[in-house]
Amino acid sequence: MQGNQFGLSALNRDAILRHAEEKHWDLIVIGGGITGAGILLDARLRGMDVLLVEQNDFASGTSSKSTKLIHGGLRYLKQLDFALVREVGRERSLLHCNAPHLVEPAPMMLPFFKKGSLGKTTAKLGLWLYETLTGVKMGERFKTYSALETLQMEPLLRKGELLGSAVYTEYQTDDARLTLSVLKTAVQEGAFALNYAGVERFIKENGKICGVNVNDTLSGKDFCMKASVVVNAAGPWVDAVREKDTAVAGKRLHLTKGVHITVNHTDFPIQRPVYFDSSDGRMIFAIPRGNYVYIGTTDTNYGGSHSNITLEKQDIAYLIQAWNSTFSGKEMHESDIVSGWAGLRPLIHQDGKKPSELSRKDEIWESGSGLISIAGGKLTGYRVMAEKVCNKVVERLKQSGTGAFRPCTTAKKVLLGGDFQGFNGWNEYAAVQYGEAKEIGASADLIAQWVKLFGRETEKIIDLAFTIWPEIADKSEVLTRALIRYLREHEMLLTPLDYYERRIAKLGFDIRWCYADFERNKNSWQEELAVNDEEFRLMEYAFLSALDALREGIHS
Repeated sequence: MQGNQFGLSALNRDAILRHAEEKHWDLIVIGGGITGAGILLDARLRGMDVLLVEQNDFASGTSSKSTKLIHGGLRYLKQLDFALVREVGRERSLLHCNAPHLVEPAPMMLPFFKKGSLGKTTAKLGLWLYETLTGVKMGERFKTYSALETLQMEPLLRKGELLGSAVYTEYQTDDARLTLSVLKTAVQEGAFALNYAGVERFIKENGKICGVNVNDTLSGKDFCMKASVVVNAAGPWVDAVREKDTAVAGKRLHLTKGVHITVNHTDFPIQRPVYFDSSDGRMIFAIPRGNYVYIGTTDTNYGGSHSNITLEKQDIAYLIQAWNSTFSGKEMHESDIVSGWAGLRPLIHQDGKKPSELSRKDEIWESGSGLISIAGGKLTGYRVMAEKVCNKVVERLKQSGTGAFRPCTTAKKVLLGGDFQGFNGWNEYAAVQYGEAKEIGASADLIAQWVKLFGRETEKIIDLAFTIWPEIADKSEVLTRALIRYLREHEMLLTPLDYYERRIAKLGFDIRWCYADFERNKNSWQEELAVNDEEFRLMEYAFLSALDALREGIHS
């Protein structure tokens, strides 16, 4: 398959909108998170003409607010959900193969305490069962350690009631980057996607949905887009989209909020990811990532605004208390927090269940007018969710007499930028690219960061930097400008907030860094976005307001 003629370029956005209105699509997908992106890729690889529309930015909802782990499903053993454990374990391995720069193994420590919810024997049995179900390879099997050995590996753990630990393998990722990589792969194959394009209403003929009326947030214009099938994969907004079709009846969403906080690694220097008990028996992660450590997540019922999800004092206090009761060294206080994030989990409601007890399984609903909605599920299982939805879409298209489509092939589809020789091939690639880019002032650390975010697409950014080098007077701006220009042309970057929160995934880790970097590169931003002073002031206000709101949520 060949990519579409417009790509995922912000420069071609108006042309994509016109094309989307002129064409009759096999499928329109509502929602630009990981589920929608997975459906877009699966559908396109089967041969469908498919379009995705997202009301905000890609990955701006749940798909940039997770714990950033490709879980093997250990926590689901508590719910005796063996099928889900087996499924996510398989999917984890596939993702590692198809995007090794974005999904890499990390040794996770599970400490045992005298009064913990998991005893040593129970944990060993659970880990054995977990690894048996998921087919964990020999080199990644769990090992157990004494209390002394555990403290040698992780000196910050409190000694008092420590009995020992197990170390097993989890996989780390960047959720927003994974979503964008899936989207870009789909577009490379010929799919189309638009951000800041919200569905206002459904278009119906004889009571059946045949399209959507979409509002372009940037211009305020409405566009009529026709399709044989429409899928609702809007995450926390699934029920809101369903209500545009008909009153929601039967099963519905149950939203829970998850909060993470970030601190400096120099202040809280844990050596590895740790999965530990909180005071109420829930399990919490503390994960080092570069210069930071993030701690999460909470799990509480949520009934507020979907678009204004904040970190609140009780969320922060809960995570700080969990840290301080498990780790020694410097005591953590609110003043130590440098950033964080809050997101929603769109789970399926079950009467009488606590938030942490709700199943993470996905479900598909079909309305009388033909709308297919999918909700629930996990980041790790997005590919399987997409396969289930696309199977239903194919059935629907066959019933209407639309041509034959190929079976699902996403299990073997390497994501854009992920074509490396071996799982650690990105390290060699980064060294080669640094050898090229150091001539224009790039550091080895910067290139390694780019390779982790963009994979083999990094060379396109470096090529752009060499291209614009002669025209940029201040050479210190060249690398930033090249990156912004690449993201404009290949990831539909439209605002500074898109950049700091999702494209380089920095806002949730360091508010001050984002503010300083933006101030330092203001001229580059305005010129690369090609906007006038008033338009830029509005973008700047939106960005700074988001930073202020996050800061106030943490330190109010």
